Amino acid sequence: MTDRAPSSGRFEGGAHLYELRVFYEDTDAAGIVYYANYLKFIERGRTEMMRLLGFEHSVLRTERSVHWAVRRCTIEYRQVARLDETLVIESRILAVRGASLDIGQLVLRGQNVVADAVLELVCIRADGRAARLPAEIRARLAGLIAAPR
Repeated sequence: MTDRAPSSGRFEGGAHLYELRVFYEDTDAAGIVYYANYLKFIERGRTEMMRLLGFEHSVLRTERSVHWAVRRCTIEYRQVARLDETLVIESRILAVRGASLDIGQLVLRGQNVVADAVLELVCIRADGRAARLPAEIRARLAGLIAAPR
């Protein structure tokens, strides 16, 4: 057995792409992905995007004392996903402000959009108060700003 790190996905055309498989635990009795699990899927995509950019959540927390919190989330479910399917989470930075950012995320099965989400994330300190995004994070994210798909 090799000691290989799991994939953090890749950047392509201004978007971060993260592939995952639907497991039994993600589905209901009919083998259809339970609606709340799409939030877990897009969270994984955002986390891996930040990891690829060099901003792991654990490092931000321990070295910068900053955390991410979801302030707003809207999601539209367009199709169902099923057990054993492969999905791709596409994440695009839409806007970056002093202490927050907007991100658009799609859950894709091939070229089909299964779910479409838009989130506002805020950077906060351990006490829960807003904190300015560190300058290098803000600059790196601003360089990725893309029009929604």
